[in-house]
Amino acid sequence: MTNSVQLPDAAVPPSGGRRGFGGYVAGIAAVTSLEMRQRLRSRGWYIMLGVWFVIIGAVTALTWFSWDNARSANGDFGNSSVPGSLIFEIVLAFVLFFALLVAPAFSANAVNGDRAGGTLAILQVTLLRPGQILWGKFLASWLAGLAFLVASVPFLVFAILLGGLGAGHILVALLMLAVEVGVVCAVGVGVSALANRPLFSIVVTYLLVAALGLGTVIAFGLGTLVATPGTVLANQSYYKGQAVELGGQGLPPGITDQNSEYACFGPLTEQPAAHTERLAWLLAMNPFVVVADAIPYRVPASQDESPSGIFEVISQGARAAEAGPAATTQCANGRVSPAYLSQTTPLWPLGLGLQLLVTAILLALGWRALRTPARKLATGTRVA
Repeated sequence: MTNSVQLPDAAVPPSGGRRGFGGYVAGIAAVTSLEMRQRLRSRGWYIMLGVWFVIIGAVTALTWFSWDNARSANGDFGNSSVPGSLIFEIVLAFVLFFALLVAPAFSANAVNGDRAGGTLAILQVTLLRPGQILWGKFLASWLAGLAFLVASVPFLVFAILLGGLGAGHILVALLMLAVEVGVVCAVGVGVSALANRPLFSIVVTYLLVAALGLGTVIAFGLGTLVATPGTVLANQSYYKGQAVELGGQGLPPGITDQNSEYACFGPLTEQPAAHTERLAWLLAMNPFVVVADAIPYRVPASQDESPSGIFEVISQGARAAEAGPAATTQCANGRVSPAYLSQTTPLWPLGLGLQLLVTAILLALGWRALRTPARKLATGTRVA
C-alpha cells in the first residue's frame, strides 16, 4: 500500500512565497495542520480519549466516596478537610502521571514514522525548512497531548466547585501541567528525528521520561548515601512530651531554642549529616517537583505547621533537600528546624531550565538530522 500526503495550500512554497518570520510561521502552521488532520482521522485517538475520560472519572468518584466515608466515620474530618482540594490534587497527580505515559505515544514516532512510510521525503523536497517540519510536528504532538488534559477538565472543575482552592493555585497547576506535557512531546520529537526506527525512538523516549520521573529520585537517593556525606554543627534535642511521660521535671539547663514539641540545649558539636543541597538539582528536574514547587500555596500560620496535600508535601520535600542539613537537622546551629519551609527561593525554575536544556539539545540534533541534502544515511534508510 502506498502512502500519500496532501499538503495544505499554506505549505506551497511556503505560504505563497512569503519570506521572513511570517513565512516561517506559516510553514510551521502548514505542517501542524497536516499532522492534526491525520490524527483526527484516526479512530484509535478517539478511543484513547474515551478510555482516558472514563479512567479520570473513576478516580474522581473513588476519591469522593473515600472522603465521604471518612467523613461519615469521623464527624470532625468533614469540618477540617475540604474535598475540593483533595480531589483536585489527586486528579492532577493522576493526569500528570498518565500524561507522561501517553505523551510519548504522540511524539516518539512523529518524524521517523513518516520516514518509514516514505512520506517524510515529500515534505523535505518542498520549500519547508527542517525547523518548520520539526516545530510543526512538535506542536501537533503537543496539541494531541493537551486534548487529554482538556478531557479531564470537567472533573477538575468539579473539584474546584467543591471549594478550598485559590485561583492562583488552579491556574499555575494547569499551566505547569501543560508545560510538562510539552516538554515530553518535544523530547519525543527530537528523539524521533534522530532515530531511524519508530520502535527504537519510542523505547528511548519512554526511558528518558522514566529517567526524569523515577530516575531522578533514585539518583538523588543513591547520591545522598555516597556523594554527600558531611557534618553539621548541632546540639541536643529534648522532647517535652516524652520527658513528662518518663517523670522528668522541667527543662534542662542551657536552652538555646525551643518550640511546643522539643527544645535545643547543650554545646554545639559536629554531627554526621548528608549535604542534600549538592544534589537538589536532580530532584528539581522531576516533573512532579516542577509542577508542585510552582504552585503558590497559602502562607502557614507558623513555621511549625506541617504541609498538607500531595503536591505541597512534594514541594516541601524538594525544598528540604535544597536547604540541606543546616535548615532541616534538629537543633542545627542550636535552632529548632522549621516544619514548613517558605517559597522565597523556588526550585522549579532550575528544574524546568534543565529540562528545557535537554530538550533544546535533542531538538537541535533532530534539526541537524533533517537537513537536506543528507551527506550520509544509515543502511536501510527509506528515502521515498
